[in-house]
Amino acid sequence: MVIGVPKEIKDHEYRVSLTPAGAATLRQNGHTVWLEPSAGQGSGFSDDEYHKAGVLVADSKDEVFREAELILKVKEPLLSECHLFRPGQVLFTYLHLAALADVTKALLSSKITAIAYETTESKDGSLPMLKPMSEIAGRMSVQIGAQYLEKIHGGRGVLLGGVPGAEPGKVVVLGAGIAGSSATRIAVGMGAQVTVINLDIERLRYLDDQYQGRIVTRAVSPTAIEEAVCSADLVIGAVLISGAKAPKLVSRSLVSRMKPGSVIVDVSVDQGGCVETTRPTTHSEPVYVVDGVVHYCVANMPGIVPRTSTYALTNATLPYLLQLAGDGVDRAIRSDPGLAKGINLKNGKVIHRGVAEAHGLPFTPIL
Repeated sequence: MVIGVPKEIKDHEYRVSLTPAGAATLRQNGHTVWLEPSAGQGSGFSDDEYHKAGVLVADSKDEVFREAELILKVKEPLLSECHLFRPGQVLFTYLHLAALADVTKALLSSKITAIAYETTESKDGSLPMLKPMSEIAGRMSVQIGAQYLEKIHGGRGVLLGGVPGAEPGKVVVLGAGIAGSSATRIAVGMGAQVTVINLDIERLRYLDDQYQGRIVTRAVSPTAIEEAVCSADLVIGAVLISGAKAPKLVSRSLVSRMKPGSVIVDVSVDQGGCVETTRPTTHSEPVYVVDGVVHYCVANMPGIVPRTSTYALTNATLPYLLQLAGDGVDRAIRSDPGLAKGINLKNGKVIHRGVAEAHGLPFTPIL
């Protein structure tokens, strides 16, 4: 199969979808890889490294799209890229289409097969290609939140770890999945007072055992969320419903009752966010203030740690890419029901129920 690796153009997105080592593995398996010039530069990989791995370095993005049967990306295409697709082409990337009506419409019109990293499941029902970026975003969320709590950034002037005689900052983590657990790990390590709120009691039980009393766990309820959020210095939104919009756990009225200068980092912004006042931001303009509360809602947080992120991403995606390239889409999804769940769009139809419901579109099951 011919695989194309374009350069990411989302604001301050420095990741690339394939390392030179990953490209070499594809070449060893008989596949052809086309690379847009300097696509790997932001992650520290030169065109020469790809060339030595057997990659064909194109003259332009247009050439990559023209030659490739499968386009391999990190983030969803921007509208300015959607016209480059042709019917029958395959797109393999993070899509998060439930929050992107315009992109969904454009990709439907192109009649491609769009496979999402974030909805592909492994045999145990986990999300293997979403996991590494969730780990990174979760860990980043606390260090970023700590930065914006500084007075010079508009925050309350709270040090999360506190000092003797001054209490630590209070961190509330909404969700105890991969991102929430990763955020909890960093917040505990920084010495904060941490409360984790989650729907699954067994997951809370696991975290309680892991941290042996160093965190507070609470089951989801309006009262629990209200009490925790109103007392928080930093709220981390880390709620996920695979392929669908995130539920709004924190209302606008609740945000207005938070402490002035407190901070919200909504990691679930890719799926619309779990805070009513969430709207996507960029690394160029990462924050805004609502009712005195600083909001950080960057939709590609791992993009600014690209070296780590690109290695982690390729490790997770390469087995699936080899499967798709070796067997073709139709055969691959027949043999792997978890991979079939990754298909969001196919031939102008919405294949994922969560995407269809988010936009009021017809849902067509693939299997």
